Amino acid sequence: MMRPVNASLDEHLPSDHRLSQVYRVGAGLTGLLLVAFGIMGLIDRIGFFDTGGDTVLALNTNGALSVLSICIGLLLFVGMVIGGSFASTLNIVLGVLFIASGFVNLALLDTGMNFLAFHIPNVLFSFVVGVMLMWFGMYGRVGSALPHDNPYWRARHPEQAAREQRAEQRARASTRPVGRPA
Repeated sequence: MMRPVNASLDEHLPSDHRLSQVYRVGAGLTGLLLVAFGIMGLIDRIGFFDTGGDTVLALNTNGALSVLSICIGLLLFVGMVIGGSFASTLNIVLGVLFIASGFVNLALLDTGMNFLAFHIPNVLFSFVVGVMLMWFGMYGRVGSALPHDNPYWRARHPEQAAREQRAEQRARASTRPVGRPA
């Protein structure tokens, strides 16, 4: 029987859990890439809304895109520092936003509203970063074959997790030598 899950996943994934390292690495590496791209764009002193075709790391940019990249990169660094479910959720949300940005900017390519100076390589970069962030954010969080010790599986299957935990405790208690305290 399908039931909605009302569990707050922040309670089920401490920031020192091994899955948190995947979320932190994904946020940190992507944040580093975006901050580096943004700083290089600002160093070149490109106009804030210039659409003249200035490139950094083979991507078109302007001052607005550089500042936006730095801000998002710093936000990802915050996610890296906090870790846990926060980093996972941040990666997923930003991944979806990068993919949506790719589609929006694809529609704006040859219009006067292309304020971020996007070209096709920027759109493709936005799609790749979006998918990468979503992969890092969803790692170990979704799937049909999550191990039963996974905190997200336990949050979705509390009755079965409790049964397995009781069985494990009984098994440990039966293997303890007689006369030794627990």
